Amino acid sequence: MSCDEDPYIFSTDTLPSDRRFLPPLANGLLGWRVYNRIMHMGGVYNGEGGRCHRADVPCPHAVTVEMDEAGQHTYSLDTHTGIFTHTLSSASVTVSQSLYSHRHYPNLMVMEIMLVRQVISEEPISVRLDSSFTPESKDIVFEAGPDYRGGSHIQGQVTAAEFPGGLCPSVHLIWTPIPSTLTLLPEQSQARWGFILIAANSLESAEASFDEGLNLMASGNLRLSHENAWKELWLQSKVEVQGLENLGKAVIGCMFYLLSAFPSIHDTSSSFGGVSPGGLSNGGDGQDYWGHVFWDQDIWMYPGIALFYPKLARAVLEYRVGTIDGAKDNAQKQGFKGLKFAWESAVSGREVCGVDIYGQQEIHINGDVTLAFQTYLYLTEDLTMFTDGRGREVIYGVADYWVSRASWNPEDQKYHILGVMPPDEYYYNVNNSVYTNTVAKSSLQFAVELAESLQHPAPKEWKEVADSLKIPFDQQSQYHPEYDGYIKGNPVKQADTVMLSYPLGLQMSPEVRRNDLEAYEPVTDPHGPAMTWGMFAIGWLELGEAEKAQILLEKCFKNIQGPFQVWSESSDGSGVVNFLTGMGGFLQAVLFGYTGFRVQKECLAFSPLLPNNISELCIRGVNYLGSQMDWLLRKEEVCIILREKADSAGNTSDLQVVLKASGTKIPLTPGNPVTFPREPGYVCKVASMFSCWPL
Repeated sequence: MSCDEDPYIFSTDTLPSDRRFLPPLANGLLGWRVYNRIMHMGGVYNGEGGRCHRADVPCPHAVTVEMDEAGQHTYSLDTHTGIFTHTLSSASVTVSQSLYSHRHYPNLMVMEIMLVRQVISEEPISVRLDSSFTPESKDIVFEAGPDYRGGSHIQGQVTAAEFPGGLCPSVHLIWTPIPSTLTLLPEQSQARWGFILIAANSLESAEASFDEGLNLMASGNLRLSHENAWKELWLQSKVEVQGLENLGKAVIGCMFYLLSAFPSIHDTSSSFGGVSPGGLSNGGDGQDYWGHVFWDQDIWMYPGIALFYPKLARAVLEYRVGTIDGAKDNAQKQGFKGLKFAWESAVSGREVCGVDIYGQQEIHINGDVTLAFQTYLYLTEDLTMFTDGRGREVIYGVADYWVSRASWNPEDQKYHILGVMPPDEYYYNVNNSVYTNTVAKSSLQFAVELAESLQHPAPKEWKEVADSLKIPFDQQSQYHPEYDGYIKGNPVKQADTVMLSYPLGLQMSPEVRRNDLEAYEPVTDPHGPAMTWGMFAIGWLELGEAEKAQILLEKCFKNIQGPFQVWSESSDGSGVVNFLTGMGGFLQAVLFGYTGFRVQKECLAFSPLLPNNISELCIRGVNYLGSQMDWLLRKEEVCIILREKADSAGNTSDLQVVLKASGTKIPLTPGNPVTFPREPGYVCKVASMFSCWPL
């Protein structure tokens, strides 16, 4: 199969004129845009408070390959393997330069160069390696360290801690020196060179990782171990679309870049620093939200990953647990109890937003964080995340915050949440944002539920506030106003009220759902952030209007910058680059829109619907209650295969499909396909007496 035919390979003969759209290579710890002088390292920030940003780390692999002889260039990103390759072919030689951030060994980045002689000749062939690397950074004061096993070494510390008295992280780089030329000798038909780069927080870790890299090179396993790690990820999950080539390619790009932002599934360390809107390759001073972590991680990027990879989902939750002390500090500074997760978070969890009003008022992030924990529990039933993993401290702390933040209004006998900024950032200092209040109500209800599961006496205020929290609703127009006093028809920045049904799960009639969509769609900023249209698409799919959903989803294609499927925040190419938030929203439209998947307390509900131009949607590796399922959706039927468990002692499963219309129950047994007409239903435990349908 040629590169042109393989949707997993993004290939071109000319690089984009705007170098921001070169592909990022990341592995959850190290992130780099190819050919850039700068890379970044997870958890390494410089600057205090609102000046905090990802520290620039110089990259020795900022190298281009050149030769005197004219040749044909090809640049390709193979998302099967996470390897970017520049191939330069002339009459006498083919040069391949491969670059990758190692998927299994997170401290390791690799450049490999191969020269292959095309004609028999007694002449040596040389190529130039043009480097723009300088061993310095405006954020880190580097000094040369002693060479280590032939590797160059620099070390330094960032110049300013995130908060007074905080740590200034150290960075050690050890790398194979890169010569200015490489030569294929007359007796050689081909030759290969490998160059490794290590970035670590301590000398001990850097040296151990460099040793590992050298050993992998010596045994021929350097590239193989990287490719195998990507292969394992893709074997675990894949999303493939038949009938719409650009959609299929976009989904692959979204999955690849999102997975690149997460750590290895074998990484048991707690060093994961969360996911920022532009990923690890961006976020320097004044760039792409400074590499901070927002609600984008928990609401936009997380759901598509959590559906397939419970270990990666847990890494997100562990990042939030690691910021509990900072969240406590944020709440106290606002004069409230419990935890207030930062609108912009780095390592400590203290607020690092440079503009106070966002940190003070965009408090819906608390509920967004809780929703991620709730989704994880419903998908996995892993209570250890909430006990040993301290997840309950997050849930209870958020509930305490909402109770102290809400105020009783005697006029309507409701609790109000005053003075907030909703997800729609065109408005601030408003009362009773419908999104904020709904996500607060949901997180209070989940806190009560979790407390019961853990036999922890829940404060009665949690339920009281949840039961009586105002959810704005206009009885006359039968729709949800965005906040108290919102004037219907006023402009909206991005998806806000249309997120009440999905992902927040607020029950409403189809009429109200339609009214909300019709109220906000025409007034939503067409130049707003990319993730918005995915939420509208999900709404129309809920109402059975697949073609209308498709028109909205296809608006997202303007945000995809070719040839490497890199997303921009805005459709004109401006804003954050490699906008993972937009990718996450788009992916959710496919994973939760076309399928109708809804993660609920005792089931995974589904209600499939495909637009006319998609003949087949295959979603492999849906991970539910420890089992993996492959789903094949066609126009008129659905097929589910429960995968054989690697550690299964028996050949039966405790999961079943229940179809809504007939009540038919179909047991799922490993390896046996189950096919049924396309209709709503749910997957649950065989023993479950629970019904997934709302009363």
